[in-house]
Amino acid sequence: MLLSSRTPRVAALLAVGASLALVAAAAPAEPLGIGDRLFPHLGNPGYDVTDYDISFTYHGDNGKPLDAVTKIDARATSWLDRINLDFSHGTVRSVTVNGARAHYASKGEDLVVTPAAAVAPGQPLNITVRHTSDPRPGKKEVGWVRTKDGLAMANQADAAHRVFPSNDHPSDKAYFTFRVTAPKGYTAVANGLPVAKTRQGGATKWAYRTAHPMATELAQVSIGRSAVLHQEGPQGLPVRDVVPAKDAKALKPWLKKTPGQISWMEGKVGNYPFENYGLLIAQASTGFELETQTLSLFERDLFKEPAYPKWYVESIMVHELAHQWFGDSVSPRTWSDLWLNEGHATWYESLYAQEKADRPMAKRMRAAYRASDAMRANGGPPAAPKKPTSDGKISIFRPVVYDGSALVLYALRQEIGADAFQRLERTWVSTHRDSTATTADFVRLASQLTGRDLSGFFDAWLYGKKTPPMPGHPDWKSDPVSKH
Repeated sequence: MLLSSRTPRVAALLAVGASLALVAAAAPAEPLGIGDRLFPHLGNPGYDVTDYDISFTYHGDNGKPLDAVTKIDARATSWLDRINLDFSHGTVRSVTVNGARAHYASKGEDLVVTPAAAVAPGQPLNITVRHTSDPRPGKKEVGWVRTKDGLAMANQADAAHRVFPSNDHPSDKAYFTFRVTAPKGYTAVANGLPVAKTRQGGATKWAYRTAHPMATELAQVSIGRSAVLHQEGPQGLPVRDVVPAKDAKALKPWLKKTPGQISWMEGKVGNYPFENYGLLIAQASTGFELETQTLSLFERDLFKEPAYPKWYVESIMVHELAHQWFGDSVSPRTWSDLWLNEGHATWYESLYAQEKADRPMAKRMRAAYRASDAMRANGGPPAAPKKPTSDGKISIFRPVVYDGSALVLYALRQEIGADAFQRLERTWVSTHRDSTATTADFVRLASQLTGRDLSGFFDAWLYGKKTPPMPGHPDWKSDPVSKH
């Protein structure tokens, strides 16, 4: 929802706000954050973003910065004589706030903006930043992935602000519009549905808009020599895949599996939550696949490597698909809630392999149980993971948030029964659709639906240094943790 008018109270306070801004201008710019335990300097207090409108101009060379304009529509939630945005790894050319030029300075990984007049609580906050977006590697990993034929995005967990100015934390979801201009021969695709395509001389401009709010870490823009393939999913859902043009024929057998996988997931947790879905298969080596909203990112080699069994590739496809419910539609309120994303995606990946390829989940979970104490020692317990290292943006994605967290869900189903577990899953994604949620929310809902206080069960499984006994499997044991 766009906020385009000022309240009467705001008009009366503008004169006071202007004087506050002058006083604040003398104070040094400082980076801020919302105090996330794992990423304390991500996100910013004082405003709530409703919309991003981001334009990129790609000049045909993924080794050079893109020209960009980021427009942010927000609402102030407190008095703001300074506005902090998360942004680094680009050159800022100008900033305006509510139509007036604003002073700005970089501090840490923040862009600190001083508006001409302070912004009162409840007042619309319209920010325009003209900047570059640099896909070249820096001291820290950037969100752009340079492919053989262009670019794609992989912003998780803390790299979106190295692509565009933002409130870069999943707790502040917003609607996105992307406008991408690229030379002839390139195709640009982004999250959501296409809304425009126009030719400008030797270039083409595409525009896409999301129909649901999205976290910054899930943003996706692909620019490449791509083919865009279309098919239909359950209930007429548009399925759109973006693949290297030369590989389109070879990849079609894999892509045809997506509608059936969506139907399978809907049978487990309810209707698909977004306006469309598809795979973005990129010519790049990332070391991961990523659940960017409505358009999951995959490495091409996952589908081309003959050593990967068919069932394994399909289960990885389901992992990223499951994230559309768990992580994308229902996003983590804090990064410590990551186990809810990855534990669930790993759960449905494993369940799919069991049902479609006779790969018993119990066997995988027993192996996870044996390794669980070691996973907790190395990465922390599932809901209190250790802080990120200096190794890069994916350093919090340790084994404990994957199989270690799926193991918690396995224990929960053992504890409350399969019927209650499935009811919890469906209620969880419907209750928190298009929103954010916490571990405490999950514990509370599980207790409500089962009519029992499960806080003790979850405390042990989510926060304990040692893995609790597995309900129904007293013979399962964890291996001793090596001291080396």
